[in-house]
Amino acid sequence: MGELDRTVDKKTKQKFLLEKHKDIARIDQESKRTHGWYVRVRYQGKTHAKFFSDKKGGGRYSSLLSAITWRDKTEKILGKIRTNKHIVTVSSTGTGVVGVRHNKKMNRYEVSWVTDYGKQGKTSVSIKKHGKQKAFLLACEIRKLKENARLGLT
Repeated sequence: MGELDRTVDKKTKQKFLLEKHKDIARIDQESKRTHGWYVRVRYQGKTHAKFFSDKKGGGRYSSLLSAITWRDKTEKILGKIRTNKHIVTVSSTGTGVVGVRHNKKMNRYEVSWVTDYGKQGKTSVSIKKHGKQKAFLLACEIRKLKENARLGLT
């Protein structure tokens, strides 16, 4: 057992082990005698991954702590925002901006985001009222403000 395993009570460790940890997956593959935590940090189209073995790490709890530490440190080095909330980074809307789509039929830009409560928020910006370029910039600004508020970056 690792040093950290001895300093925390069994109930606290068990609860922590059962919690979900973003970008960290548990691997228990008996056939290959592989037990540990697999961390995968994705940022700007690149994936950084590392496996933390229970045996090498001093136990299941200690290896999880090492995995979390590595994930957080790697995200900091890469400049990725540390959050447990899901962040979408690839746009499929045609505008190239996540959460902003051009509705040609209604002649507007539609903005969507996830609220603090996990619900979808929506609004739109009129192209007729603002012009196409200004409406797009306003829609992008709204999206940025709403996402930053959700992530606590305001």
